Amino acid sequence: MCTRPEARHERGISLIELIMFIVVVGAAVAGVLGAIGYATRASVDPMIQKQALALAEAVMEEVQLMPFTYCDPDDPQAATALSASVGLTACSVGGVEGTGAELAGPFGPETRLGAVTPFDNVNDYDTFTLSGGITDLAGNPIAGLSEYTASVSVSGQTLGGIGAAESLLITVTVSHPQMTPALVLHGYRVRYAPNALP
Repeated sequence: MCTRPEARHERGISLIELIMFIVVVGAAVAGVLGAIGYATRASVDPMIQKQALALAEAVMEEVQLMPFTYCDPDDPQAATALSASVGLTACSVGGVEGTGAELAGPFGPETRLGAVTPFDNVNDYDTFTLSGGITDLAGNPIAGLSEYTASVSVSGQTLGGIGAAESLLITVTVSHPQMTPALVLHGYRVRYAPNALP
């Protein structure tokens, strides 16, 4: 007698289950790729950010290395002045150093790269902006930096026990069309040697 083997109940994946699996995995992959694409579009190119930081540090160093004197450094009494006033032991007439570049008078007009009257004090850089092509101190354009803009703000800032008249907060802001928000760098300059001239 011949016996019939028992029927096996093997089961595979149905077509409907396969289609559902493909739809679920496809939706998950699309979501992940969308998030990666958004993150890539919204992020700043690391080279742009690194250049912006290098530019901000260079401008900050340029400003901080300037004298911080009571009088304009071109004033004949700048090395002996004891206060930001006019007199025998202070500045000569028109020589008191103010905020921003001197636009007129005996020591102006001052510009960053002026042949006759260049910036010569930390305060001269207040509201200064480099745009339309960054240049070095000789006025030569620096290749690759044409889209960057750098601006400087200088203001009196109390620093510990040092009054606002003797200490300055320097803020350098660098922007680029592909970088949001702009890079902001803060630094301080203290009048530790008021009569030190370059």
